[in-house]
Amino acid sequence: MTNPIDPVELAAAMMRRPSVTPLDAGALDVLQEALEGLGFTCHRLPFAEEGTDEVDNLYARRGTSGRNFCFAGHTDVVPPGEVAEWSVDPFEAAIRDGVLIGRGACDMKGAIACFVAATERFVASHEGESSISLLITGDEEGPAVNGTRKVLGWLVEQGETLDACLVGEPTNPTALGEMIKVGRRGSLNARIIVHGVQGHAAYPHLADNPIDRLVAILHRLTTTPLDGGSDHFQPSTLAATTVDVDNPTTNVIPAKASAGVNIRFNDHHTGASLSEHLQGVCDAAGGEVELVIAISGESFLREPDEFAVVIADAAEQVLGKRPEYSTTGGTSDARFIKDHCPVAEFGLIGQTMHKVDERIGVDELHRLTDVYQAVLERYFAV
Repeated sequence: MTNPIDPVELAAAMMRRPSVTPLDAGALDVLQEALEGLGFTCHRLPFAEEGTDEVDNLYARRGTSGRNFCFAGHTDVVPPGEVAEWSVDPFEAAIRDGVLIGRGACDMKGAIACFVAATERFVASHEGESSISLLITGDEEGPAVNGTRKVLGWLVEQGETLDACLVGEPTNPTALGEMIKVGRRGSLNARIIVHGVQGHAAYPHLADNPIDRLVAILHRLTTTPLDGGSDHFQPSTLAATTVDVDNPTTNVIPAKASAGVNIRFNDHHTGASLSEHLQGVCDAAGGEVELVIAISGESFLREPDEFAVVIADAAEQVLGKRPEYSTTGGTSDARFIKDHCPVAEFGLIGQTMHKVDERIGVDELHRLTDVYQAVLERYFAV
């Protein structure tokens, strides 16, 4: 008899693989080995588009009958940043004073390990066959072009159906059991490029300074609220993310200046309506202004449905408190999954995600494993 899966050990094994997007570095191999040991059939699904990096993904399923419960997540992580600022090697997966430290601890190799451990326990105690699957991408922290969206397309081609999906993102702000995500704001990135006429800084009337118009555009965008929020969403936000002139010469007015903005928007808007708003502000500035827009996801909301209630009931059973239904935070791959089946998100505490010394308590990993096991038991009991 093999030893039961320890979520801490499995999380650490994946964390020791430096799978910074788009690299896998063997993280999916670690996961696949654990899943195949539980009887899962695994499909490795590398995808690439012209001009993009190839990304490896994994779809694994155990059981072929009944409803298919899917767990979705990602093994890719963001770069560690200044390694010297870490108290440990960011890919060592060190445990100190009951805390697992390393890149991916809470976002989100820890939650993947918890679900695998929970599945092992559930299968061992559950009579009959239940269909359980995992959709794990290596392209969530990156462009999200060759990841979950393409795997979902592959599933459709295979005639594979997902009946419900739990996304294991770190949804809890400060303590396990605080929050279930039932929707997300949309995200739009825009590059504003203002063209002018280069000239001598002492003779500005003979030039056309693009910086002046760019500053005016940014001032209007950043000081004009997009909305006051809606019934289910916090107010939309617009943030300037970069300003670029690339002019090292002090006595030259440049010919071009550009800036980037990111908008996280609620259900008062669509990507198209915000694109129109941005274009109007740019047009009002006069001159030649180029606007390049990329929409990575529209806002969405799934009213707390039967599936979300299953997760909330399981969390309350294990943790003694009922999570709040929320739409706060950034985006996740739930924005793609929502078009295929009911989806909700519940995972670890996100206080240190993307930070130096990303960490999660060992006891939190065991408690989340208990919650995931309770979710499976409640879902398949219906």
